Amino acid sequence: MRILKRNKERVKVPRSVQQAIPIKAIYEDGIFEIGRNKYSKSFKFTDVNYAVAGQDDKEAMFLDYSSILNLLDAGSYPKLTIINRKLNKVDFDTKMKLELGNDNLSKYRKEYNEILANNSVDSNGIIQEKILTISIDKKNISEARNYFSRTGTELTNNFAKLNSKFSGLDINERLRIFYDFFRVGEEDLYKFDIKQCMRKGHSFKDYICPNTFEFKSDYFKMGDRYGRVLYLKEYATFIRDNIISELTDLNKNMMLSIDIKPVPMEEAIKKAERVRLGVETNIANWQRRQNENNNFSAVIPYDMERQREESKEFLDDLITRDQRMFLSTITLVHTADSKEELDSDTESLITTAGKHMCQLATLKFQQLDGLNTVMPSGVKRINTKRTLTTESLAVFMPFKVQEIQDTQGVYYGKNIISKNMILIDRKQLQNGNSFILGVSGSGKSFTAKQEITSIALRDPEADIIVIDPEAEYKPLIQALGGEAIKISATSDNHINALDLNKDYDENKPVVAKSEFILSLCEQIMKNITPNQEAIIDRCTTEVYKYFEQGNYQGTPPTLNDFRDVLLKQEEQEAKDIALALELFTKGSLNTFSKQTNVETTNRLICYDIIDLGEQLMPIGMLVILDSILNRISKNRKSGKRTYIFIDEIYLLFKYDYTTNFVYSLWKRIRKYRRMCNTELLKTFKKF
Repeated sequence: MRILKRNKERVKVPRSVQQAIPIKAIYEDGIFEIGRNKYSKSFKFTDVNYAVAGQDDKEAMFLDYSSILNLLDAGSYPKLTIINRKLNKVDFDTKMKLELGNDNLSKYRKEYNEILANNSVDSNGIIQEKILTISIDKKNISEARNYFSRTGTELTNNFAKLNSKFSGLDINERLRIFYDFFRVGEEDLYKFDIKQCMRKGHSFKDYICPNTFEFKSDYFKMGDRYGRVLYLKEYATFIRDNIISELTDLNKNMMLSIDIKPVPMEEAIKKAERVRLGVETNIANWQRRQNENNNFSAVIPYDMERQREESKEFLDDLITRDQRMFLSTITLVHTADSKEELDSDTESLITTAGKHMCQLATLKFQQLDGLNTVMPSGVKRINTKRTLTTESLAVFMPFKVQEIQDTQGVYYGKNIISKNMILIDRKQLQNGNSFILGVSGSGKSFTAKQEITSIALRDPEADIIVIDPEAEYKPLIQALGGEAIKISATSDNHINALDLNKDYDENKPVVAKSEFILSLCEQIMKNITPNQEAIIDRCTTEVYKYFEQGNYQGTPPTLNDFRDVLLKQEEQEAKDIALALELFTKGSLNTFSKQTNVETTNRLICYDIIDLGEQLMPIGMLVILDSILNRISKNRKSGKRTYIFIDEIYLLFKYDYTTNFVYSLWKRIRKYRRMCNTELLKTFKKF
C-alpha cells in the first residue's frame, strides 16, 4: 500500500548507545526530527473514570473516543502510548512531601512525611502517563509546527468532551520520558537545559541515553536492568474494552504503544471491495465444482458463509456507519532488575492477554526495532500490522480511572481502582466546599481532624476555624499551636456580638451588619413587625455612627450600647425591643454583650460550644458565625485563605435563623472567591 511505502526508511546498524536512539534533532517547543523531512510531537492527556462509569456513560465515552480516532489525519502516523513508571523520590518530594520549616510544627511535619512515605509504599506506587505522539511528513520545521498547532487545537476540543485535559509537551517534558525510562533510579538528577547543551556542543542523546545497551535474541540489557519487547500477535474475535487497562496494571516500569495508521477512505473502500469480491469468487467457484459433481443441493460451508458476512459488514461499516480503516500495531516493553524477574513478568503479561483470547509474543532478533517502535518518539520499525475499523480500534480503550494527585495536595485516602494515593488541593477546584457524610462511627470526625492537621502543616499561612459542639477538637488545636475558646453563659471568654471591621462588606459594612442585628433580634423576639425592623435599622446606624466616622478603629459598640440607643427612642416598640434584649445585656445571658477578651487573631481557633445551653445556642451560633464572617472579610482583604470546619452542623439547621445565616455566609464566601484570588473554603460536617 502507498501509505506503508511512505513510512519506510533505511535503517543503519547503530555503533553506539546514542545511535540506538532514532532522533535526529530536537526543538525547544518539543518537536523531534525523526527522519528525512519527518517530524513528531507528543501530547499528554489526562485519564477519565471509564472503569467506574455506568453502562450509558461508557457508551458515550466510547463514541467520543471513536470520534477522536476518526479525526486523525490519513497523512499522519499517530502513536498512543501508556507509560507506567514507579513513584520516585522526585515525585514524592514534589507532590507529597512537606517542607519541615523552622517552627514548632516541624516534628509533626516529619511524622506526617513518614506516614505519607509508608502509604506510598503500600499503594500501587505506579504513576501512569498517557501520551499521543503524532508524526508527519513535511518539507520543513515551519510547516510541521503549523500542522501540530492546528491539530493540537482540534484534538484539545475533542478530548474536552471526554473531560480529559489535552496539552502539548515541551522539550524538557518529552526528553524526561526517555530519561526516566533509560536511567531508572537517577530521576532526581534530571536538569536538562537545551541552551546550555548547545553552548557546550554536547548532544542531547548523551544526557538521556543509558550507559550501555546489549541486545539479545529475545531481551535486552540496559545498564544494570533487563528489558523485553512484546507485540500483540493474535487478536480474538471478540475483545473486551478492559484489555489495555489489565495489561498496563502490572506494577512495573513499562510502556505500551498502539501505532495507528489511518487509511484514506477511497483506498479503504477499494480494499474492502477487493476482499468481498475475493470471497464471492471463492463461493462461486465452490458452487460450480459442486454443480459439476451433480451436487445441486450442497450448502455453502460455514467458514465461507462467515467470510461473506464479515466482508459485507466491514464494507457496510465503511460506507454507511461512519467507520474508518486503520492499520494498527500494538507493542509493549517492560523492564526488571533481573532476568528471572523479567521472565516472570513476561509470563504474567502473556497470561493476561490469554484471558482475553489474545496472544502476546516476544520479538525475536528485533528487540532494538521493537524498543524504538514502542518509545514515544514517533518511529515505527515493526512491520506487523492488523486491519481494524474505528470501533474495533476503540475497543483498545486507553482510559481507566482518573488519578487525583494534585501537587502539594492533602492526603484523602487511596483510589479503590488504581490503589494509588488521592491527593487533593481544594484551592484548585471550581468549588472547594464540601460535606463529610456518613453513619455514626464511620470516622467523620477523624476525617475532619486529619484534614485540619494536613492543612495546618502544609499551609502555614492559612487560617483554620472550628466550631466544636462536642469539645473534641481542643487537644488537636492546642497541639498545633491554636487557641481553644470556650463559649458559655458562665465562661470568662466573651465575644462582642457587635464587632465590626471595615472589610465586613465591600460597600457599606454598617448596612450589612444591620441585617445581622435584625436576625439576632428576630431570634430573640420570635416575631418582629415592620415598625420594629425600621427602628432596629435606625438604631444600628446610630450606634455605629462614631465608630464609622473613626474608620472602624478603636473600641466597637456592644449590645449594651445598642440597648441604650433603643431606650432613647420615642416609640413604644423600641422599648419593647430593649426589654427583650435585657436578658442578653443586663441579665444572666450577657456573655455576648461585652467586649471581646479572647485572642481571635490566632491562625487556629476552636470555638467550644458544648456548654452553650439550649436557650443561648441560637444566639451564640449567630454571634460566632458573624465573628467568623468578620475574620473572613479581613483575611480576604489581606489575601489569606480561610478554612471553616463546622462539626455537627445539624445543630445549626435546627434553627431557622442560623440556617438562613449559614446560607447567606456560604453565598458571600463564594462571592468573595470569584472577586479575588483569595481562596475561602468552607467545610461542613453533617451527622
